[in-house]
Amino acid sequence: MPDALLEIRDLSCRIGGREILREISLDVAEGETVVLLGRSGSGKTTLLKTVNGLIRPSAGVIRFEGRASSEWDPIRLRRRMGYVIQDAGLFPHWTVEANVGLVPRLAGWPPERIAQRVEELLTAVGLAPAAFRGRYPRQLSGGEKQRVGIARALAADPPLLLFDEPFAALDPITRLDLQRLFLELRRRVRKTALFVTHDIREAMMLASRIALLKDGALDLLAGPREFRTADTPEARAFLACLEPDAQFGELETE
Repeated sequence: MPDALLEIRDLSCRIGGREILREISLDVAEGETVVLLGRSGSGKTTLLKTVNGLIRPSAGVIRFEGRASSEWDPIRLRRRMGYVIQDAGLFPHWTVEANVGLVPRLAGWPPERIAQRVEELLTAVGLAPAAFRGRYPRQLSGGEKQRVGIARALAADPPLLLFDEPFAALDPITRLDLQRLFLELRRRVRKTALFVTHDIREAMMLASRIALLKDGALDLLAGPREFRTADTPEARAFLACLEPDAQFGELETE
């Protein structure tokens, strides 16, 4: 694949004697969103954590920006990857401004540049800076926290964004709003992303390509259109979730 920002080759991972990932190979091109789709326990989050060095694989190679992850300083590697998790992971005693400006501050940016970046990003994620800059996480709704989490991930302009089921705990309307925000930000800033979900609808909506994991192995890699015609048993099981609930309608009429 041309312009691969991230290359994963024959990656395996054992934790506590149990094989979590099995010989996964995957490229992620600049500007695309690869969704890691799978059931609970399929290895999605473990794969994400091997990419940013939180978990060390037992075999295989990960290359980021052309360099093996083993050649990177772990802290610098993680600062090159924005990370958004399910509960946003904000520091509770810090303001929104302090949370968003964390990585630029660690990178030594001058205060005026950080303040400008925070204002730009809060505006980009739909939070008025004057209203939200000084708030604390306890003063935010779930959706607002996730918006702040996305802004924080973008703050130092990292080339790769990692999303670990960031919208899973939100109500359906807020979740849809944030999915649309994600698509708009992707269109505007052209970031590369790895996005973990177990929701086939979310995968279809957000993905450039879908990497379907089953029992720690790559079951299928396909674009959303091709995924709809896939015939692996695991792909068909997920696609069945897109079908109308005709069986429930039948039960109601009995």
